Amino acid sequence: MLDRAATRLISPAIQRLARQLVHIGLSANQLTLTGFAIGMLAAALVAVQWYAPAIVAILASRLCDALDGAMARETRVTDAGGFLDIALDFIFYAAIPLGFAIADPARNALAAAALLAAFVGTMASFLAFAVLAAKRGLNNLAYPDKSFYFLGGLTEATETLAFFVAMCLWPQHFAWLAYGFSAMCVLTTGTRIWWGWKTFS
Repeated sequence: MLDRAATRLISPAIQRLARQLVHIGLSANQLTLTGFAIGMLAAALVAVQWYAPAIVAILASRLCDALDGAMARETRVTDAGGFLDIALDFIFYAAIPLGFAIADPARNALAAAALLAAFVGTMASFLAFAVLAAKRGLNNLAYPDKSFYFLGGLTEATETLAFFVAMCLWPQHFAWLAYGFSAMCVLTTGTRIWWGWKTFS
């Protein structure tokens, strides 16, 4: 829901930094892999309850995620790079709730499982729509620079990042935050399924 506004806000700075990184010889795929490694470090930090460093790692990981696409557009956008980016993003999103479950299984495991199940819904509806949109040659004017059709919703990357940071700031309230975000994800999945059925009918 907030991704387009967030993109407009940070895009000028991201583009400038992306050009500098390309100039020194880094590639978009290298940054994708770097961001993924930092994201996995964030999940490990959550698991050992080092929440402040985890926030830094989460934000750094998402900065890399914003930069890799901008770098690709400065050089060459490829299907392989788009595939790598979205696949590793989804693994990162799943790893953070898992980290909270490991940190405190008694209090967090059920809520983490509910959040992971909700993520499956948002991810599956997102990718299923993208596959059929590509088959039909649909273009998303809201995100013209993406490698495939980005279907929005109540919970997008910006909202997910905000909740991950909130969970690290108030880990004692992880369960309530996870259940609340799960409910938002269910609404997103429902609207995507409705929109997909309507579009492809």
